[in-house]
Amino acid sequence: MINQLIKGSIMLVIVFIIALITAFIYAYNEIQLDMDKIVNYHPKISSVILDYKGNKIANIMKGRHRLYAKYDDMPSYLIEALIAIEDTRFFEHNGVNPDAIIRAFLRNYKAGKRVEGGSTITQQLVKKILLSPKKSYTRKLKEAILAIKVEQELTKEEILERYLNEISFGRGYFGVRTASKGYFHKELDKLTLKEAALLVGLPNAPSYFNPVKHLDRALKRANTILSRMRKLGWIREDDYLKAIKETPKIYHDTLTQNIAPYITDEVVRRLKKDFPDIKTGGYTIYTTVDMREQKIARDALKYAYRRALRKYKKSKLNGAILVVDNSTGDIKAMVGGVDYKKSAFNRVTMMERQPGSAFKPFIYQVALDLGYNPATELTDVARTFQYYKNGKRVIWRPKNYESNFVGFIKLRDALVHSRNLATINLLTEIGVDRVLEKLKPLKISHIPQDMSISLGNLGVSPVKMAEIYSAFANGGHMIEPRLISKVVSKDGTVIYEAKNQEIRDFTKPEQAYLMTDILKDVIIRGTGRNAQVKGIELAGKTGTTNRNVDAWFCGYSPAQEVIVWIGRDNNRPIGKGATGGAVAAPAFAYFFKRLYQIYPNLPRTFKVPDGVYNSRDGVISELYTETSPLPSKAETSTAQEFPDMF
Repeated sequence: MINQLIKGSIMLVIVFIIALITAFIYAYNEIQLDMDKIVNYHPKISSVILDYKGNKIANIMKGRHRLYAKYDDMPSYLIEALIAIEDTRFFEHNGVNPDAIIRAFLRNYKAGKRVEGGSTITQQLVKKILLSPKKSYTRKLKEAILAIKVEQELTKEEILERYLNEISFGRGYFGVRTASKGYFHKELDKLTLKEAALLVGLPNAPSYFNPVKHLDRALKRANTILSRMRKLGWIREDDYLKAIKETPKIYHDTLTQNIAPYITDEVVRRLKKDFPDIKTGGYTIYTTVDMREQKIARDALKYAYRRALRKYKKSKLNGAILVVDNSTGDIKAMVGGVDYKKSAFNRVTMMERQPGSAFKPFIYQVALDLGYNPATELTDVARTFQYYKNGKRVIWRPKNYESNFVGFIKLRDALVHSRNLATINLLTEIGVDRVLEKLKPLKISHIPQDMSISLGNLGVSPVKMAEIYSAFANGGHMIEPRLISKVVSKDGTVIYEAKNQEIRDFTKPEQAYLMTDILKDVIIRGTGRNAQVKGIELAGKTGTTNRNVDAWFCGYSPAQEVIVWIGRDNNRPIGKGATGGAVAAPAFAYFFKRLYQIYPNLPRTFKVPDGVYNSRDGVISELYTETSPLPSKAETSTAQEFPDMF
C-alpha cells in the first residue's frame, strides 16, 4: 500500500514536471509583456526637505512613500538576511528554483491548501511590478517565464536593488530605506543586525508583523531569520546571541514626518513650476531654515497670540512671524499662522496687509538722505487736506494716535513716538513726487501716489517687509529673502543652487545707521518698549493700522530681522488698544530672548560705520553725517506755519 502511494506520488511529480516543461517551452516564446518597467526601473520616489544643517523637515510625496536605496548602500548582512529567509539559492538559480516549486507543490497538495510558496525573489519582483495579484496557474506560469527573462537582462545585484526598493514594509513605507528611516530613524548602513532582520521579515505579512502594533511578533520573526542565518553559517555565534537579545527602538511617525508645514508648503509652491515632479522625483531639497529657530519662532507667535486672546477675548485672531539673516537674506524661520491644522494659508508670503506706521522709517530715511538730521525740528500740528475721489471731493483731517499735537518735535522723537502729523507734514515739506522717486528701489507694486503713503496705506506681505527692512539691517543694502539653497537629484547631482540674490542700494551705510539708532530709541523709550531684551541692542518699529485692524512689529538685532504680524483674516479690528507695540512686540522680544540663549555668541551691539559722528567741539550731541549735518541754532528755533490746505 505504501509502495503504491510512493509510486503514485512519483508519477504525479513526473507528470507535473513534464507538463510544466512543456508549458514553459510553449509559453516562453509566446508571452509578450513589457519588461521595461523592471529593466529600466524608475519608480516614483519621495523628495526630502532639509534644514540648513541637513536635519529633516519633511518628506513630500504623491501616492506611495518611497526613498530609493542603491545596492551599494545596503549592508551585506541585510542582503544575507533577505536571502536566508526568502530565497537561499538566489545567487545560484536562473530566476526559477525547481526544487522550491516541487517542495511547495507537494506541501500544498498534502495540506489541501496553499501553505508554502515556491517563488524566488526574482519571481516576486515580477509579480509586484508586472502581474496582477490574482492567483492562478496561468499567472504563476507567466511569473516564472518572466523571471527567467529578467535574469537574462539584469544582474543579481540589480534584481535585489529593485526588489528592496519596490516591496512594501507596512505603514505606507515602500522600499527598505523608507522603512529604515521610518521605523528606526536610521540610514541603512547604521542598522544593527537585529534591525536588518526585523525589516526583511516584514514583507511576508506587513500588517501582521507591524512592529509599532505587534513588536513581539516582529521580534519573533526577526529571531527566526537570525536562526536561519546562523544555521547557514552566515553569522557568527556571538553576533547571533547579541542580536537575539536586542530590542530595537521603534518610532511611530507619520509618513511625511512634517515638522514645519508652512515651510514645506512654501518650498513646494516655489519649486513646482521648475520641478513639476517635485513630489515624485526623489529630490533632496536644502533650505536655509534653522529648525531650532523655527521652534522658537513658533513658540513666540503662540505666546503673543495667547497674550492677545486673554486681553481681547475674541476668536479668529491669527498671526505670522518671519526671521531672516541680515547679511545673507536667508530665511531662518517662517510661521505662517498660529495653527496649521486650522488654516494652511501662509500669511508670511501669501497675505498683503497695510503696514501702518511700520512704513514710516522709509519716509524718514528719504528725509535723512536729503539732508535732514535726527535733531531737525518737524511741525506736529493739525492740517486739513482736500482731494477728489471718483469725482467727489474728500476732506482728510489726519490726527495723531493720541489725538493731540505738540507743535514742534525733533525728527528722532517724531519717529520714536510715531507721530502721524509730523510725518505728514514732513512728506508735504519734501514733496510726494520726490519721496516716491526715492522709494522706487523698494520695488513695491501699487504704491499709492498721494499723501496716504505717509501712514503706510499700501499692501505688503511680511516677507516683503523683511526685504525692505534689510535696507536698515544690512547697512543700506536691500536683499531679497531666500528659502531654498539647493536641490539635489536622486543621483546626487546638484541641479539647482541659489545664486546671490539681487542687492539693491537704498541708502549709504552711515545713513542707514542713523535710522538704526532712531529705531533703537523706538524700543528703548518709544512705542516699541515691549520689544526690549536685556543685554541686546535691538531696533524696530511698531505698526498699527486704522481701527486697530493690523498690528505689526518690524525690527532687527545686529544679526537677524524679525517681522511679526497679528490680526484677523476677515479684516475686523483686533480690539481697542491693540497696537503693534502692545500685541506684536512681545513676540519679537520672546524670540530674541530665547535666540540668544541658544546662540549666545551672536553679536549683541550694532557696529557703527565710518562717517557717523556724535560730537561737535568736544560736546556729545545728536548723531550726524556729512549728508545729515546737525541743524543750526537758527533752524531749530524758527517755527514754520502751515495753513489749512483747501
